[in-house]
Amino acid sequence: MHPRLLSRRPIGINLPAYVRTHRLPHCRFSTVHDAPAQSSPALSNSVFEDAVQATAPRTNWTREEIASIYNTPLIELSYAAATVHRRFHNPAAIQMCTLMNIKTGGCSEDCSYCAQSSRYNTGLKATKMVDVESVLEAARVAKENGSSRFCMGAAWRDMRGRKTNLRNVKEMVKGVRAMGMEACVTLGMIDAEQAKELKDAGLTAYNHNVDTSREHYPSVITTRTYDERLATINNVREAGINVCTGGILGLGEKAKDHVGLILTVATLPSHPESFPVNALVPIKGTPLGESKIVSFDAILRTIATARLVLPGTIIRLAAGRNTMPEEKQVMCFMAGANAVFTGEKMLTTDCNGWEEDKAIFERWGLRPMETHKTIQGQRDLNAGSEVDISPSHIPESTAKPVSAAA
Repeated sequence: MHPRLLSRRPIGINLPAYVRTHRLPHCRFSTVHDAPAQSSPALSNSVFEDAVQATAPRTNWTREEIASIYNTPLIELSYAAATVHRRFHNPAAIQMCTLMNIKTGGCSEDCSYCAQSSRYNTGLKATKMVDVESVLEAARVAKENGSSRFCMGAAWRDMRGRKTNLRNVKEMVKGVRAMGMEACVTLGMIDAEQAKELKDAGLTAYNHNVDTSREHYPSVITTRTYDERLATINNVREAGINVCTGGILGLGEKAKDHVGLILTVATLPSHPESFPVNALVPIKGTPLGESKIVSFDAILRTIATARLVLPGTIIRLAAGRNTMPEEKQVMCFMAGANAVFTGEKMLTTDCNGWEEDKAIFERWGLRPMETHKTIQGQRDLNAGSEVDISPSHIPESTAKPVSAAA
């Protein structure tokens, strides 16, 4: 299904001009717990048009502006997101990432969605940290199956007093990078010195999700503040490591919290290189273990809005993807998602396998994103200089809307 089929506009008509005269009225839609976040109709048209025509990211977004985009009728929003996506990215390229749990369970945090919290009886057995060679063997398998990024997660609140563990993590990072793969870790909160050590080891990216909006956050977690999360993100950025931060949908939030989540990352000093969008996988024994699965329109709307607000960022369709039919996954790709987790497991939950993803890619004309085509890959090619993510930097074949997937 081509993105043009998602739009009511006649083929060949300029999208911004079409939007000015054919905008559908804002309407109610099935989302998490409420009607759309409020925004001014007068503001909506100009903000939407500006976002569609953007040629570079901006970090001065307001809540009302993002809400006006989020509230756009989904048929128009998804088409516009696909248009912007093709301006900044190759729509056929999907980054394949594999995530390994290198230390399972026993975490002291009270994240109400997490099976790895020691506070909840989920049946998960806590383990010690996996040895370096076992991790590198898993990375080799991931690379052989097409993954270009290998991510390692440890169930810790922070890295205080974990010098031996940090030393082992650095060896893992060095080994993964030596294979020509990107290396990402998520280890809880880290300080500036720990971030520098990881950077010196060659770490590509650090994942530290903000999870949801600042307003809804206290309903989900009480043992770590929102500002503590932002402080870790700042330490990562200051060390020169790529930032990977996003959220989880289905935490009992409202539509305005999806707007708030995007607002947080869109107004950082610079946009994160990666924005993971997770759909809650309810785990029995956790406070959110009986939660209703988030509706697909809320997932698609969040991805499409994020693509318009964070045009140069990699948007990763993360947890919960394996519960989506193939066609829904592809709709997310069309609306701007261009990375996935693939392999045997995603921390403690199931995910799509490599062979399954290869079959989907084959049917829809998609392909794994090559390492040198990622944001970090382009930076490496430019000898460490900041990558230019404006349309002029993208090959002509993908710098503008095209009639078929490249």
